Amino acid sequence: MITEKDNKKIKELTEAVLALKTRNEAKRFFRDLLTEKELIEFGNRWKAAKMLAKNIKYTEIEKETGLSSTTVARVSKWLNNGKNGYKLILKRMNSHQHKSFPLKRKV
Repeated sequence: MITEKDNKKIKELTEAVLALKTRNEAKRFFRDLLTEKELIEFGNRWKAAKMLAKNIKYTEIEKETGLSSTTVARVSKWLNNGKNGYKLILKRMNSHQHKSFPLKRKV
């Protein structure tokens, strides 16, 4: 159960993340904040979310990421029934990629 004290810490962490301005700043901040193992774990969960959004099978996700079936199921649960954080960022990144790399038109 998250306490009021925990909520304050989470808010402060969120504010710190929002203060990051560049990919390099984010990389440095998260490397100082998290252990290498935690970074890899979070990276694998993010990869699982992207793969789940593409309807890739759990077994392939487990093989590709090294995550347990339980963790893949948890990521799927939050992707489909969470606070829509994964979906928001997946949509935003997909939209950003299309803007960054416009398709060339045939003349």
